[in-house]
Amino acid sequence: MSTVAASRSATASDPGLRRDRNEDRVWADDMRGVWLVVDGLGGHPAGDRAAEIAIRTIPRELEEAGGGAEERVRRAITAANNRIYEAAQADPECHGMACVLTLAVLEGQRITVGHVGDSRLYLVWNGVLRKITPDHSPVGVKEDRGEISEVDAMRHPRRNEVFRDAGTRWRTPEEEGFIEVRSFLFHADAAMLLCTDGLSDVLTSAEIGAIVDEYDGDAAHTAARLVEAANGAGGVDNISVVFVAGPEFTGPASPRMAEARARHAITRPRGRGWARLWWRRFPWLLAGLAAGMGSWAALERIAPIPRPPVPHIIPASPETLGRALGAAHPGDAIQLAPGHYAAPIRLGNGVALVGPKSGEAVIDGVPAGVAPETK
Repeated sequence: MSTVAASRSATASDPGLRRDRNEDRVWADDMRGVWLVVDGLGGHPAGDRAAEIAIRTIPRELEEAGGGAEERVRRAITAANNRIYEAAQADPECHGMACVLTLAVLEGQRITVGHVGDSRLYLVWNGVLRKITPDHSPVGVKEDRGEISEVDAMRHPRRNEVFRDAGTRWRTPEEEGFIEVRSFLFHADAAMLLCTDGLSDVLTSAEIGAIVDEYDGDAAHTAARLVEAANGAGGVDNISVVFVAGPEFTGPASPRMAEARARHAITRPRGRGWARLWWRRFPWLLAGLAAGMGSWAALERIAPIPRPPVPHIIPASPETLGRALGAAHPGDAIQLAPGHYAAPIRLGNGVALVGPKSGEAVIDGVPAGVAPETK
């Protein structure tokens, strides 16, 4: 495995305020680009043992398995599943033990995710936090479909039920309904968060995003703050996070960004103040400019200077964009009205596309940061 970006990561795991032991496990290997969270299923015997088997098996299998990233991810998770199952069959006290997990593997600039259950992976890019993995649970399916709100899902009495796990029976790597694999580009200015449901069941995505937005180069501090916030919200379950920041990622609400904005605000008025005073300090320059402008105007009356044509503005809405593209000529500009436009949009040579305020005209297609081949 090879990685292009030197990502910075940190892990944090805590039993929470209402559990006697921690059945979660975390793994982070920035050099190899492997990050993993595992949650031993609560209510099952030996959930912590199942999680321990998974955390020891998966990184080793990834190193030894051949093939592409998806194939290695499937093989590694399946090996963990089958070893958990074998251990449960050999020990009656562990019968039925299992876990859920989310694995991320970076190769070059592409993340391949292997996911089973209701742990999660969030991608943070361009100021947006997006949940990449679906929840393999009845309540999670309703939330992902928009049938219930995020807050209602968090409070649902069946929130902790899952219909996919690793360990309750023997599996094969390509078995349908077992491992869900997704893939996306991981930009240098992006970040990624893997977590167990001890975090996502008590903090909304907005609350998680607000903490990540304050990242200022210390991944361990961000991971610790997430766990602290989950405990502050009740700490009803084990809480585990793996936070991964690309080498160019800085939180938009971080002290570093605030300092940069402050420096910019201080610098800008100075430029305006100088512009107000230059004419007082250099009256001879003002006189020269006036004389030059008079000469230029006289010259232009004798021999007019050609000026570039003013671009023709063609208004367009989602319903009329096709006709506008067909009517545009080089030098024209198509002014988009607010709304959603279907991708791709193919512009002719020399034709510009102008939108309204940021976010009002949206070109629908592949979500930002997620590759077309996402499964």
